[in-house]
Amino acid sequence: MEDVLNQWVELEERIVTCRRCPRLVSWREQIAREKRRAYREFIYWGRPVPGFGDRHGRVLVVGLAPGAHGANRTGRIFTGDGSGNFLYKALFRAGFANQPEATSRNDGLRLNDIYITSICRCVPPANKPSTGEIANCLPFIDEEMVLLGNIQIIVALGRIAFDNILRVWRQHGHVVGKQSFGHGEVLKIGETLPWLVVSYHPSRQNTQTGRLTSVMFDQVWEKVKDLLE
Repeated sequence: MEDVLNQWVELEERIVTCRRCPRLVSWREQIAREKRRAYREFIYWGRPVPGFGDRHGRVLVVGLAPGAHGANRTGRIFTGDGSGNFLYKALFRAGFANQPEATSRNDGLRLNDIYITSICRCVPPANKPSTGEIANCLPFIDEEMVLLGNIQIIVALGRIAFDNILRVWRQHGHVVGKQSFGHGEVLKIGETLPWLVVSYHPSRQNTQTGRLTSVMFDQVWEKVKDLLE
C-alpha cells in the first residue's frame, strides 16, 4: 500500500514539473502572467495539472486538457470554469461527488468511485494540442491506468480523449479495431479491457449551443451507474 502511494507521489511530481513541450510551457506561463481581468487577484497555478479523485474508484473520466482560466488557474482538473461547473453538477446529481461546485483545490470537493484526468496536462492554444504534444503526455495517463487498479469503466469526454484511450490500448498490444465516436455509445472492446462510455466534452462550446444538454449528460452517468451495478 505504501509503495503504491509513493508511486502516486512520484508520478504527480513528474507531471507538475514537466517541461517537455516548449509551446505549451510558454503558453500556460503566459496565461498565468497576463491573467483574465476577473481573476487578476489570483495567483495562477500555471503548471501541468495532475489527475484528481478516488484512486480506488471503478470509473476513470478522461478529458482533453486544463482550461486556460480554470485548471491552469486553480491547479485542479475541471475546476474554476464552465466545463467544470457542468461536469461536477452532473456528478453530484449522479451521486459521484459530494457537492456540485468546484472552485478551488481547497473547496472540500470529494469524488466517490471516480478519478478524473486528461489527455494533455497543459492548456494548449485554442484547445488544440499537436500530435507530438499528445504523445509526450500519454505516458502519464498510461501510468495512471496501471495505478488505478479497480477501473471497470472509462468515460471519454470528447473525440481526442476517445481516440487516445484507444491509442494507449493499441500500444499495449490490444486488438481494438476501428471504432466510431458517438455520444452515448457504450463499447466493450475486449474482455480484459474496461467498458468505454463515450460523451461529448462538456465545453462551453457544446453546452451553450445545445449540442450537449444536462439531460444528455445525465443519461451518460446513468449508463455508468447501470454498468457498475
